[in-house]
Amino acid sequence: MCVKIIDTPQFQRLRFLKQLGACYFVYPGAAHNRFEHCLGVCYLAGQLARALQRRQPELKITEKDILCVEIAGLCHDLGHGPFSHLFDGKFIPVIRPDSDWKHEEASVKMFDYLLEDNGLVNEFQKYGLTETDRTFIKEQIVGPVSERNAEITVIENIVANKRNGIDVDKWDYFARDCHMLGIRNNFDHTRFMKFARVLEIEGDLQICSRDKEVGNLYDMFHTRMTLHRRAYQHQVNNIIETMITEALMKADNYIRIPVLC
Repeated sequence: MCVKIIDTPQFQRLRFLKQLGACYFVYPGAAHNRFEHCLGVCYLAGQLARALQRRQPELKITEKDILCVEIAGLCHDLGHGPFSHLFDGKFIPVIRPDSDWKHEEASVKMFDYLLEDNGLVNEFQKYGLTETDRTFIKEQIVGPVSERNAEITVIENIVANKRNGIDVDKWDYFARDCHMLGIRNNFDHTRFMKFARVLEIEGDLQICSRDKEVGNLYDMFHTRMTLHRRAYQHQVNNIIETMITEALMKADNYIRIPVLC
């Protein structure tokens, strides 16, 4: 099912979106794209979900649940525009100040369009995935929009954890960005998965880690800080992003994309 999604024009488009946008002009090695990042998030999401399924059978995580988590990881960045975060972080707020457009919401809309345009709704049904499952996939991308059972809710935090930011999306781009930028990554996501457990905290189920893993988690947030300081918020990167934003603003009156109904 994942391969069928990957083979669509909407997903293949991600090959042409730079993962770090204008940062490529500062770090020529940062030539990786959203395409490979989404593949990595899909893989890590499946790995963590299966680890919890194997370790805690009482959670009753099914193979269909795992497939939904993998598809969510695969499609979570479908809505990114040119130069990734530059588009929704700098261009849209300037050119459409009244819009609250976010790439997560665009990803959900692109996901729906991808299924319809490529006739994949029937393919989903072949794998036993219903409309409820499609809603579950979209909730993992943009956040919960309906009440679901506790077991499903806890694995809903695997791809994008709105509670504490510890999720497989970050694990992939930390490792991938550090590798391409030549920055050291001390966080070990494979070790985190070995010690991850679902526990009840104040009446709410959460994905937790052993106390002795606190150092590994500190390394995760330190890696994030380092990436922002040395790359994402690099002063030359910010200057180039401003120049690209101005170019997009000048082009806005001339480039029109028709809305297909």
